[in-house]
Parts: sequence; structure tokens; C-alpha cells
Amino acid sequence: MSTTRRRYLRYAGGSAIPAALAGCIGTVPDDGPDTPIDNETDNATDGDNETRPTGTGGPGVTISATDDDPDLPIRPAVAVVREAATADHPPQLRTTLTNTSDAAVSVGEGRAVHFEYVTADGGLLTLLPPAGDDGYPAEADCWRLTEGIVTTEEYRTIEIAGGGSSSRPVDLYATTEADGCLPVGEYRFETTISLTGDDAETDDSATWGFSIVVE
Repeated sequence: MSTTRRRYLRYAGGSAIPAALAGCIGTVPDDGPDTPIDNETDNATDGDNETRPTGTGGPGVTISATDDDPDLPIRPAVAVVREAATADHPPQLRTTLTNTSDAAVSVGEGRAVHFEYVTADGGLLTLLPPAGDDGYPAEADCWRLTEGIVTTEEYRTIEIAGGGSSSRPVDLYATTEADGCLPVGEYRFETTISLTGDDAETDDSATWGFSIVVE
């Protein structure tokens, strides 16, 4: 179950494109694709910092570190779904939020908690929900964005039943700040997980993140 509260402007994937063009380059849909789990309610080298292994179309991705569980009834996790980039798709991760309490919990912001539109420290990589039919403005067989993505979003919450989970896939793209296709190295992604609703305290939030290695 998703609800909305306020509208704000988000930039992802590098240099910002004017907000007036948002509808042309991928405004955020009303509802993101949750994948239910249990009872969820809701290298030929082209440059010094990039690589594209011959035969795979791109480098491989591994999870190198994850933060400790936050002091919340929510337990975040991340896993690699597609390790390597190919001509058909970029690497893909899956983020999962598990409610360890017996009562339903609402968390926000609904996309950020799943690392959608979250950019790594350094600004070279970003995570995006799987593209629709129109795709993202990215170089073919490279997965480097050719334009920064400007999205007008609603502040969303996700309700997760007691003992349930919410899971979503996110694809890995290089931003416009990268020199080339999916630059190799280690990158950290971080977001804030906040409990929402009438019973939530103002300090019921925590940052959580993970690091990946692209090689």
C-alpha cells in the first residue's frame, strides 16, 4: 500500500535537465513496482577508469559491504540479481525491507528506501527502477546516461505488514559525470529510512547503505 504526502523535485544521474523537460525524460510513475515477498503489502578498456570485458558487454558488480542493521523494526538488505552488464541490460540489484515487528509499519520515502534514483558518493553511478518501453536516455550497449534525469515525485510511504517484506529491483547506470561506460572502482550508496504515520516519533529514522565493487 502506498500513499503520497508532498511533491518535490529530484535530480538523478548527473547534471540537471530543466524541470520543464521532466515529462520528456522520465517522470516518476504514480506507483513503483513492488515485488511481493511472503506477505508483503505493499573488458576492453576505453579509459583509465572504465572497462568493458570482451564477450560480456560490461564489468561485473559485487556487494563489498553493507551497514549494520538500523535501530528500527525494519531490516534492509541488498543482493545482486544480474552481475554483469550486457548489450541487453545493465547490472541489476534487488533491495528488500523486512518488517521484524508484529504490527504493520509505514516507511518513507517510498522510492528512496529502495534506492531508486539514489546516486553513489562521487556522483558516477546511480540506481534506477527498471525502465519502461521508452527507456532512459542512455548510450546503447554502454549504460551511461546521456542526460541527467529530473523527476517530480510525490513523497510516498510503503506499508509493510507485520513480518512481511517489500522488495524492488534497481538497475545500475553510469551518470553523465562518468568518463565512459560503468567506471570500475568501489562505490557507496546511502539512503534514509524513516518510519511515518501518527505513531512514529520524529527520530524514528536512520541512514543505511552499502558498497559495491565494479570490476
